[in-house]
Amino acid sequence: MLLSGTHVMEGSGRMVVTAVGVNSQTGIIFTLLGASEGEEEKKKKGKKQGVPENRNKAKTQDGVALEIQPLNSQEGLDSEEKEKKAAKLPKKEKSVLQGKLTRLAVQIGKAGLIMSAITVLILILYFVIDNFVIQRRPWLAECTPIYIQYFVKFFIIGVTVLVVAVPEGLPLAVTISLAYSVKKMMKDNNLVRHLDACETMGNATAICSDKTGTLTMNRMTVVQAFIGDTRYHQLPSPDALVPKVLDLIVNGISINSAYTSKLLPPEKEGGLPRQVGNKTECALLGFVTDLKQDYHAVRIEVPEEKLYKVYTFNSVRKSMSTVIQKPSGGYRMYSKGASEIILRKCNRILDKKGEAIPFKNKDRDEMVRTVIEPMACEGLRTICLAYRDFNDVEPPWDNENEILTELTCIAVVGIEDPVRPEVPEAIAKCKRAGITVRMVTGDNINTARAIATKCGIVTPGDDFLCLEGKEFNRLIRNEKGEVEQEKLDKIWPKLRVLARSSPTDKHTLVKGIIDSTVGEQRQVVAVTGDGTNDGPALKKADVGFAMGIAGTDVAKEASDIILTDDNFTSIVKAVMWGRNVYDSISKFLQFQLTVNVVAVIVAFTGACITQDSPLKAVQMLWVNLIMDTFASLALATEPPTDSLLKRRPYGRNKPLISRTMMKNILGHAVYQLTIIFFLVFAGEKFFDIDNGRNAPLHSPPSQHYTIVFNTFVLMQLFNEINSRKIHGERNVFAGIFRNLIFCSVVLGTFISQILIVEFGGKPFSCTSLTLSQWFWCLFIGIGELLWGQIISTIPTQSLKFLKEAGHGTTKEEITKDAEGLDEIDHAEMELRRGQILWFRGLNRIQTQIKVVKAFHSSLHESIQKPKNQNSIHNFMTHPEFAIDEEVPRTPLLDEQEEENLEKVSTSGTRVLLLDGDVTPYANKNNNAMCCSQVQIVASHPDSPLHSLETSV
Repeated sequence: MLLSGTHVMEGSGRMVVTAVGVNSQTGIIFTLLGASEGEEEKKKKGKKQGVPENRNKAKTQDGVALEIQPLNSQEGLDSEEKEKKAAKLPKKEKSVLQGKLTRLAVQIGKAGLIMSAITVLILILYFVIDNFVIQRRPWLAECTPIYIQYFVKFFIIGVTVLVVAVPEGLPLAVTISLAYSVKKMMKDNNLVRHLDACETMGNATAICSDKTGTLTMNRMTVVQAFIGDTRYHQLPSPDALVPKVLDLIVNGISINSAYTSKLLPPEKEGGLPRQVGNKTECALLGFVTDLKQDYHAVRIEVPEEKLYKVYTFNSVRKSMSTVIQKPSGGYRMYSKGASEIILRKCNRILDKKGEAIPFKNKDRDEMVRTVIEPMACEGLRTICLAYRDFNDVEPPWDNENEILTELTCIAVVGIEDPVRPEVPEAIAKCKRAGITVRMVTGDNINTARAIATKCGIVTPGDDFLCLEGKEFNRLIRNEKGEVEQEKLDKIWPKLRVLARSSPTDKHTLVKGIIDSTVGEQRQVVAVTGDGTNDGPALKKADVGFAMGIAGTDVAKEASDIILTDDNFTSIVKAVMWGRNVYDSISKFLQFQLTVNVVAVIVAFTGACITQDSPLKAVQMLWVNLIMDTFASLALATEPPTDSLLKRRPYGRNKPLISRTMMKNILGHAVYQLTIIFFLVFAGEKFFDIDNGRNAPLHSPPSQHYTIVFNTFVLMQLFNEINSRKIHGERNVFAGIFRNLIFCSVVLGTFISQILIVEFGGKPFSCTSLTLSQWFWCLFIGIGELLWGQIISTIPTQSLKFLKEAGHGTTKEEITKDAEGLDEIDHAEMELRRGQILWFRGLNRIQTQIKVVKAFHSSLHESIQKPKNQNSIHNFMTHPEFAIDEEVPRTPLLDEQEEENLEKVSTSGTRVLLLDGDVTPYANKNNNAMCCSQVQIVASHPDSPLHSLETSV
């Protein structure tokens, strides 16, 4: 029976597929409901079924293997109330950029609201004082409609100031930039599953990469061999081998491999055979073919049904063995695996004549020194082939340690997986971009070091570390086997290669780097993986990359981005696009804030002095449309350039508005305000036209204020070109014609402005201008480009008074409670602190009550045990399930209680309610929890609870 939602982790088998995709029952339901509706329906209905589900995905903590998280308590609130409670929680900040944008938008919004309120207040007070106090005009009833029109006009001006000031275009710019980037990233072989991962990748400071298939071509080929005490630097011919040895090699490879691994004819004539299945096994099958033998014939003679016993390959065993029955009686077991592991289990080896001779420890050490290490130093993966014959008496097959001993070594082969030609350049780009690349692989350390050197991860003379998994664990764990962050912090900064690593080691490394506070900024880690065992590390990473070709479904499900070509170069492109998203938002902000500052100050000052805004409501809304919709479309679609990879990552705490950007905003604001105020208060003299100030309520549009409006818009148009650069670059036109959207927006806006000025009339408060007036407006607008060059010459370091804006979360705000969170939510952290204090108080009260009862009752009377214990999984029923402890542990001192409570909150120990229900202490879903008294119960190692937990 196949359980829904499960994945096959190990083993082999056959199944009949009756329908896939939309033709399956699930597909039909999804088609009828729609994908999104189906997801929501599944979430709603899935929680209300009889079996409660765990809403947290399985993760690993502190390097512990993948396990199921504890179930939520059924006491207290029911599932519907929990869902309502969870729904009321504030939304989480999904990425570093989102958090900075939220803070900046709130600050700007508050400032805009205050400015608009002050503007309305000053306009009303100015009007009332001027008319009814200074001029002493009486309030006439017939003039009330006129007064109301003035007040409405003042209110419209205030609302206009607010609309212009509030950055409502930010969400649009973010959405456009992400959507545009995701679409383009698809062409660069990056399938983005979570939008925020795109931006997060731009801040990546470390990449933990697999070797096979990512850094290498994943086309394994046997290029060297050690057979019969002879090392062949090139593949031997079949005639050079003893027939008995050749037969053992062919049968050992053909039978002791997954029958799904095979070689197919090349797609193109003259090409290489296609490798289907496990690449290492395909390389060995190719070795059989190179020896002019046919593995198909062997498999036909010994089909899968005749295989007596199969020990499948896994990351712990690092070997595969297959047992067959010999026609003459007895059994023969073929084994293959990592050379240093298989050789330790060999006590004999075949000589030149094909005879088995003793193989002692000194012979093994000599073979490692003269054969395996030289192969590994050349970047070859070494695989040992061995076999063992059993007598007629059938051995205990379940005792694997006894079975996989006393082997006879047949041969050791060296498999080459060439480095992708584009990888060294890509890794060099990462280094220039301030990103540290680490290789995490299951290969021999010498092989890994050789490949890392070819890729450029490790260069001679560098102060780096290349460790094996066992040594890595020895250095970072204490006597109890627990990972210590302090020890890990001494290792990971210099670590470049982690060889012979298990999936747990990979997760421990990723978690340790993310949680580390060493250095000025916290690390943002990206991880690549293709196997099921890589799932925990991919999930823990800030950005997880799964292989689209070789990756398993589990890896893809745990990832944020899928590499459709399994190539490391695509990761570099993802970094480039991620940084481009960040820079695109910064460009838009630089442009918008300049318009905000100028428009608000002009409206406010004009209202205070002339009792009217130089820019009318409709005009300011047109400006708002330019700086929001059109600017976000133009600046958020800038294509990335190689210059993005020539700077270090911004990091989590870097302000969104840098000093250079603040210099540009204030510098251009000074230029624009100077021009606008000159035109408002002296423009009529300069152009020899009628004065537009202090015009009556319904007076026709004037050329004076039309010139002000036209000049203001043209200055924004040319400042949009300046905003393409945010790091002080002088050439603002670089690559402008690569972005057709930008050119179209600028040209379209300019044509629209001509039409508005010439034909807008009263709705836009505009009148037509002469050709000379147009040239003057255009000249002043072009002056923005020249003024931008002047601003670029001013060194930013000399402007100490400039303050940065849009800071990220500081180190002080990142509490221990939030270190393990994928997304920062300050409200949730506060709630968790409250829960910890609440349960601490309850636990102390309970302890005191039990102490009092203990004195009143007999010393031999045991404390009441839980009435019934539920299984970890409701579908696994145990009729005689009970906790096997002599005396339940009850903390009697505050110090003991606090220590145990800390263990509960950090290690995820179950907390059993008095009625026996299991509930997690650290409520990771932030659901409401039962407020009844709790009892900390540590399960005995031999108890059913302990065995059930460890078996999961």
